This record gives sequence, C-alpha cells and structure tokens, in this order.
Amino acid sequence: MTLSRVHRPGDRDVALLFVTRGVRMFAYGSLSVVLVLYLTALGLSGTETGLLLTLTLLGDAAVSLWLTTHADRIGRRRVLVVGAGLMLVAGLCFIATPVYAVLVVAATIGVISPSGNEVGPFLAVEQASLGQLVGAERRTGIFARYQLAGSLAAAAGALIAGVIAQLAIEDGARPADGYRLVIIGYAVVGLVLALLFTRVSARVEAPRRSGTEPPVTSRLGLHRSQRVVLRLAALFALDAFAGGFVIASFIALWFELRFGADPAALGALIFGANLLAGLSALAAGPLAARFGLVRTMVFTHLPSNILLMLVPLMPTVGLAAAVILLRFSISQMDVPTRQSYTMAVVAADERSAAAGVTGIARSLGVAASPLIAAPLYLTAGLAWLPFAIAGGLKVAYDLLLYRGFVGLRPPEEVRSEPPAR
Repeated sequence: MTLSRVHRPGDRDVALLFVTRGVRMFAYGSLSVVLVLYLTALGLSGTETGLLLTLTLLGDAAVSLWLTTHADRIGRRRVLVVGAGLMLVAGLCFIATPVYAVLVVAATIGVISPSGNEVGPFLAVEQASLGQLVGAERRTGIFARYQLAGSLAAAAGALIAGVIAQLAIEDGARPADGYRLVIIGYAVVGLVLALLFTRVSARVEAPRRSGTEPPVTSRLGLHRSQRVVLRLAALFALDAFAGGFVIASFIALWFELRFGADPAALGALIFGANLLAGLSALAAGPLAARFGLVRTMVFTHLPSNILLMLVPLMPTVGLAAAVILLRFSISQMDVPTRQSYTMAVVAADERSAAAGVTGIARSLGVAASPLIAAPLYLTAGLAWLPFAIAGGLKVAYDLLLYRGFVGLRPPEEVRSEPPAR
C-alpha cells in the first residue's frame, strides 16, 4: 500500500493516522534534543531534573492507562483529541514559567516526551485502529511503515530543533531562551493534532457487541487475554526501565558533557539515529514472515544491546557517534514486530486495552530510570554506568521474552505452516 493511492475502505484513515504519527513524532524528536538541556539551563540539579522526568512519565502512565483502557467504550477518536489537548497544555506551561512546582504539575498531568519516543494515549489507540483497518495479512508491514514514518519525523524534528536552538544562541539568546523556541513548536503541534484527529472516520472505532451476545467480564478492558497481556506488560516494563537510562535527552547530555557537542551537532546525531532506526523497521516485516515475530524481536535486539554497552568506552566523539548509529540501525526492528504480536494474540475488542496496558507498563518502567540515571550522568566517573545498566537489563529482557513466548504463536503464523504429512 502507498499513502498516495487509497483503494480499500478505511485506507484514508490509515493515511491520516500516518500523518498524525509523523506530526507528533516530529514534536517528540525536537523536544528530545533540548528538554534536559533546557531544564539544566534553568538551573535544575541532576536530582531535580531526574525527579521531574520521572513524574512526567508516571503522570503520563496514569492518565494514559485510564484513557486507553476506556477508549474502546468511550470512543477512540475522543481519546485521541483529549491526548492532543494534554500535549498542548503541557507545552504552554513549560513555555510560560520556569517555576519548578508549576513544571512538575504540568509534566505530571500533561503529555511531555523526554525520551523522543511515544507518550500519551496515541500509540495504543492508533495501533488498535490500524490493526482493525488493515487485517492480519497486512498488519506487520503497516506497523513497520508506521514505525518508519515516526522515526523519519522524529529525526527531522531533532535536526531542526538543534539548528534552531544553535542559531538562537549564536544570535545572542540565552541558552534557555533558545531551547524555549523549540518548546513553543511542541505546544503548537498539540493544537494541530487535535484538529487532525477530528478528521478521522468512525471506521477506527472498536466493533460493537451485538445485543444477543452475553456481557463479558473484563478487567482493564481485557477478558480472555488478561494473563498473556500482563505477562507481556511485565517484560515490556523491564525493557523500558532499561531504555530509560539511555533516552535521547540523556544521550544528548552525555555527548555535551563528554565531548562538548553543541546543539546543532546533537540534533544531527539524533537525526541520524532516528533515520537509521526507521529504515531498519522496514526489514521487520520480511524477517517476521520468515522467522516469526518473537524470534525477530529477540535476534535483532540482542546485538544492539552489546553495542549500547560499548558506547562509553569509545575514546573520541566520532567513534562514540558511530557506535550509537550502528546500534540504532538494528535496535528498533523489534518495535513493529512487538506491536504486531500484541495485536495478534488478543481479541479484536481488546486491542486498545492490550496496547494501552503494555504501553503503560513501558511508561511505568521508563519512569523510574531518570531519577537514577540523571545524577549518574552528572557525576564525574559514573557517566558510563547508565549504558552498562541499560545494556545488561535489555539482554535479560530478550532472553526472558524468548523463553516465555516463542511457543505462543500468532494465528497467522500457525495458519501459514504447511500441513503435517
């Protein structure tokens, strides 16, 4: 499918959801370059910065958990519009005041992405909608292209944000004011997203149960798939906790402290990382078709974690950047396969909830990391430790995922097997 040719019913909505993904990830990518730099420019300590980022992710998890587990009942489109509004509010608060207490409240109840990755209810609801619109045979490929669209947009956002901040600072602006220009754009994107989500059709809404079907007892919006989803959620939380030690904002901070990299160079680095990550996602579909979703997740993720642990051992900025870029060229192939697998092993009316619960588990996992990681990055002699912690925990996640789920295959993989003779 190409986004310029819409043939199937619902493909207009697919294209529109790709657009909203791109617009949103552009904003997240831009913020990932400047957020920690902005907070430190305001005079926040490592502990204060870590606490703010932790509360940002915890608040997002709480709000998103309620929204995503109710989305199939109250309306997916309504939830998406609400999420965009929370993004706008958070951005406006960060623009308006440097008062720490206000920033904490705004970060806790709003939608702010310190990692450059998805936050809020958007990803869960859009995954459920896409999985419903395209069907099993197209799902992994669509998710790979959806990942690519987001990565390319985040890359562009990071590059442009670095250039804007650098030009403003070179023109005489204080660093905090240069970074604030990027946050203004973030708030504007929240408004744009709210308008775009009003154009999505009712085809994305969850299928309604007929009046003759017995009511289903559910918890967190799940019924028959509760056990599987909760097991996946626990593992995804471990992976996210590890990833929280090396979010894009921290990588930018590490390169600035270790090598004196300026905002434009940092933006270019994050641009390259996101570009490679997005392009690598295109390989996820063919690999999954050949080896299966779980094997593709694990066998592409393991070597990237070894590379992650090597980054702080590099003696020059060029070598460190090269290892980061090599790592990102293979580290994100598990994302579309992970998303596709989650949609495949649950019932159709559990998809928003399943994506929401696993997504919130990731948000909760990553929320704890900044509180530990920020002081380490700002302590001489310990800045290497977050990379080692992240890589080691991610290896453990890969091994546990393979052991626990390689035998639980999606229906389409079982159907594609040749009959036994």
